[in-house]
Amino acid sequence: MNGPLEKSLHEPMYICLCNLFMNALLGSASFYPSFLYHLLSDTQVISYGFCYTQMCVMYTYVMGEMTFLTVMAYDRYVAIYFPLKYNTVMTCTKLYKLLFAAWIYPVVMVSFALIFSVSVPLCGNQINKLYCHNWDVMKLSCVDTTANNIYGFLVYASFIPLFSFIVYSYIKILTVCRKSAKEHNRKALQTCLPHLISLISFYVAVLFDFMYSRYGSSDMPQALHNLLSVEFLIVPPVFNPVIYGLNLQKIWNKVTKMCSRNKVIQT
Repeated sequence: MNGPLEKSLHEPMYICLCNLFMNALLGSASFYPSFLYHLLSDTQVISYGFCYTQMCVMYTYVMGEMTFLTVMAYDRYVAIYFPLKYNTVMTCTKLYKLLFAAWIYPVVMVSFALIFSVSVPLCGNQINKLYCHNWDVMKLSCVDTTANNIYGFLVYASFIPLFSFIVYSYIKILTVCRKSAKEHNRKALQTCLPHLISLISFYVAVLFDFMYSRYGSSDMPQALHNLLSVEFLIVPPVFNPVIYGLNLQKIWNKVTKMCSRNKVIQT
């Protein structure tokens, strides 16, 4: 018996993937418990403190998704573009530093956002969403929120350099794959495809949420509004494990081995 740890998965890509899934659990925890509670209660009321807590956890998840996808893009870039130097460049120390930065950056950015938000007095108490969203909460403000809005745009603008690096890294990866042997090309694309799917689904969901929150029409049916507003909380956490599990052979082999072992034990 090998125990609960799978040594073959102790590689930078799978460690990054583990952190990505942990971050997805964080995002799910920020939404589903309160959503289920409101489904079972007669009134949909959330306390002032819990509203800001939910915003902090949710935005930490959103920014964490962005930073972890960037670290994973860097890992794939080094592995495919500099394969002979990979073990030298992507050491455990460097990986842990990158992952620490990927966790601490969202926490710092969200902490500053919280400072801006809690200092704003509110004159209303009703938001038109299934969860607390900073933009909708700030619409209830009694005072000018220009500083808060500017910081919010800066936070979204911080996505641009990270997204640009990801695009750059994949241009380089595709360039190498085009010049490589067919078998090497296939293996490289197999490891990159889940990451690309995660990246596209996440950025499309966040971009839609950003555009709709600020410029969306109030004529949209409320049910459709609710569904689209929670897309970034549902799509990545649900589909990422499926996408990675089906495409990455080591994960698929480990899952099938665990399922077959459990089946033998039950019988």
